[in-house]
Amino acid sequence: MAEQKEHVGMNKTGVQMAPLQTKAMLDDDNIITRGTPGDETAMAQLRQSYIAEEDGLGSIPVPATMKGMVSMGVHMLKGDSPQILLDKMAERLAMERTATRLYDALLTKLDALGEGTLSITREQVASIRGDEARHALLMRDAIATMGGDPTAQTPSADLVGVEAMGLVQVLSDPRTSLAQSLHAILTAELSDGVGWETLIALASESGQDEMVEGFSDALLQERKHQAMIQTWYEEAVGLDSTASQAAAASTGQASTANTGTAMPDAGSAPGKHS
Repeated sequence: MAEQKEHVGMNKTGVQMAPLQTKAMLDDDNIITRGTPGDETAMAQLRQSYIAEEDGLGSIPVPATMKGMVSMGVHMLKGDSPQILLDKMAERLAMERTATRLYDALLTKLDALGEGTLSITREQVASIRGDEARHALLMRDAIATMGGDPTAQTPSADLVGVEAMGLVQVLSDPRTSLAQSLHAILTAELSDGVGWETLIALASESGQDEMVEGFSDALLQERKHQAMIQTWYEEAVGLDSTASQAAAASTGQASTANTGTAMPDAGSAPGKHS
């Protein structure tokens, strides 16, 4: 049984709710909302001038400790780009902290709405929340190991903070249903997987084998989170499990046919080779 709260009501936002007035509006040659003939060239030029004058979202802070300065200097002398790795580590830290808050909000919503007929349980959500918090601590310690400052707001950390604002608003809105909240969480989890894969690749290039191992374990946990959230979301919208599996199989077959190669094992983590 679906847990969606959507219903047919008095929504009058579409033009079909007022066909006569819509026709009159479109037939009126003097309607002020038609504007004047033109395009968006002037607007694009103005935006381009702003873009040309900007220096980006910010910079990576210089290490404040002697250990940090020495570490960054050694990596640069080796041809590495430790500032990029630190930026992406700060990004993961920011996102994992936000994910922890998202799951806190989901727990609140679950307590208020109840589990209903879904397979979701409070204990499972709390467990995922704990994983996200531990991932944040993992990133904090990794940044400190590199001589960086875990409290610094780097460009990528700033970016994901802005990206996640909408997700936080969805989970915090008392009007959103459990299904809608799970949709927002699923969006975060899908983004999380890509973020960890990028971070693992950067750490591997920098020879940070210990970090690669820890990050790969976190990625495996994130993939499990994604699978669980997707299952709960599909249940919440009333999607039959058989139909869902058929759609997934169809997508996999299409991808294989287009690339000529088999789909990668979702359980294998980048940076680990047999």
